[in-house]
Amino acid sequence: MSETDPAIARFAAINLVRIGGVACVVVGMLIASGRILPGVPVPVAYAVLAVGLFGALVAPALLVRKWRTPK
Repeated sequence: MSETDPAIARFAAINLVRIGGVACVVVGMLIASGRILPGVPVPVAYAVLAVGLFGALVAPALLVRKWRTPK
């Protein structure tokens, strides 16, 4: 049997982090607008939004840098 390529798992992990970040952004916007969870304070919604932006924009770049093939 052949071994699985670790790049496939890393690619999947990077994309899952990115998709999870986008989902957090959407949930944060929905909470801030009052469409879901109307009792939640707005600063909590902004915190979820900020975590989502980090997960969608910064975290994948950090993972790519960590898993880069050495020169």
